[in-house]
Amino acid sequence: MIASTFSRIAVLLLVAGFAAGCANTIRGMGRDTANAVNATQAAGQDIEQSTY
Repeated sequence: MIASTFSRIAVLLLVAGFAAGCANTIRGMGRDTANAVNATQAAGQDIEQSTY
């Protein structure tokens, strides 16, 4: 009985840890994507200004 309860708590903590890790990864990917978009826009503006 105690081992079963302990196992459930351990699994719950493990799943919570994985979920937190995934949330951080998704947040980081969002930031990376935003930075890539900003860099692409800046490069486009640099090219536009250099041709005139």
